[in-house]
Amino acid sequence: MSRQPGRRTLQDLASAAGLSLAATSYALRGVRGSPETIRRVRELADELGYTVDPIARALASGRTGWVGVSGSLRDLWQQDLSVLLTRALRRRGRYATIADADADPALERRIVEQFAAQRVDAVLVSPVDPTAGYWRLLEESVAVVSIGDALTGRPGSGSVLFDNEHGVRAAFAHLAGLGHRRVGLLAPALPSTPGRPAQLLAPAIAAALGIELVAIAAPAATAEAVDVVAALLAAPDRPTGVFCLSDSLAFAVYRAAREAGLRIPGDLSVIGYDDHQLAVLVEPALTTMAWDEDAIVEAAVGQLDEPAAARPIFRPELVVRGSTGPPAPAR
Repeated sequence: MSRQPGRRTLQDLASAAGLSLAATSYALRGVRGSPETIRRVRELADELGYTVDPIARALASGRTGWVGVSGSLRDLWQQDLSVLLTRALRRRGRYATIADADADPALERRIVEQFAAQRVDAVLVSPVDPTAGYWRLLEESVAVVSIGDALTGRPGSGSVLFDNEHGVRAAFAHLAGLGHRRVGLLAPALPSTPGRPAQLLAPAIAAALGIELVAIAAPAATAEAVDVVAALLAAPDRPTGVFCLSDSLAFAVYRAAREAGLRIPGDLSVIGYDDHQLAVLVEPALTTMAWDEDAIVEAAVGQLDEPAAARPIFRPELVVRGSTGPPAPAR
């Protein structure tokens, strides 16, 4: 089929596909229809040169097609997650407007206000403060899906939850099994950030395993966290292992340990939490928790159109590599 001159309409596409207008629109957006129908309609749209007029669609439906995506983008894993969410939205005929909350609740509130002012159709968020009341600033008609933690500040929102208790327990159990008894917990948070579930769970889990926990907060960005980690490692009673609630912070530990002349894992064991693509490129390769990002993204984006009857919960898997080992004998 050759591309015809002039702007093609949805009716042109529907006639070519032999479908109703509604079925064609659903298939084009990937909302309904068999995979074969969706593929055929999109191929026909390309052949006809059909493009969606966003202004006309907004006027006709009251929707813009834009979805707000918010997270703390100095964290490497959240950067990758934002890219995956953007691609998944694009496959459904939607467009992402991405905002960086930078682990700061005050900034996150301004982002929520901005999304409300822009009248986005939906929001996908990795929240800094899932308990905050500012999530109610988004109208009830705006679909909101939280990734990681449920938005207790906006009851009824969709969510994709992480089994942080399992992840934290697996990391501490691994270190305890190797013989570590004093362990640092590095959390990606600013002092103003409320306690997150993984951080709140850590003390009790560590105590039950006989671990003395040294918990500190650090900026989410790798470079800015190095000084915080350096102070931890310079202490005379420094921990023999460090569990980081993001791989970005684990990479900061690598650099601080190198500058302090400490060997990983001979002098210091390190565990991350994301299995970022760089985890296998550092030396030694990073022991970390792996998540099924593709399934997480599909579960989150899918709830924008069809709210899940039950909130899906994803459990991480401990991937043991070369960054963990028994603690060095006491000198």
